[in-house]
Amino acid sequence: MRIELAADVDLCRALRRTVFVEEQGVPEAEEWDDLDGQAIHVLAWLDGQPTGTARILIDGPVGKIGRVCVLPAARGTGLGAALIRASLDVLRFRPGITHAKLGAQVQAIGFYEKLGFIACGELYDDAGIPHRDMIREL
Repeated sequence: MRIELAADVDLCRALRRTVFVEEQGVPEAEEWDDLDGQAIHVLAWLDGQPTGTARILIDGPVGKIGRVCVLPAARGTGLGAALIRASLDVLRFRPGITHAKLGAQVQAIGFYEKLGFIACGELYDDAGIPHRDMIREL
């Protein structure tokens, strides 16, 4: 397993297409936005293949981790947790960032709680999937 800052954002977008658009049915218009160009992209590799990704946006003292996905064959391997830990490390090394935030799909809340995130706010719909915001201090 290898996790790095993505040199090729197209690899990250291909993973997101597979997981969000094809597997979860997120409409193309909702998956693609104009924020990819200003984001930090993290890419996870397993057995030499791009397998997971996350995108990080900076908003003042908060780093928002989003578009987190892992291909089905790699789920349960620890790759998702490693991807989140790597994203948190990226934020820790940026001056002035004090918190990490994310919008978790409801079924993934327990996963993020194990990584130190706390659910906050009400449930909301994002692309037809129930979500809840989560936050943690760095």
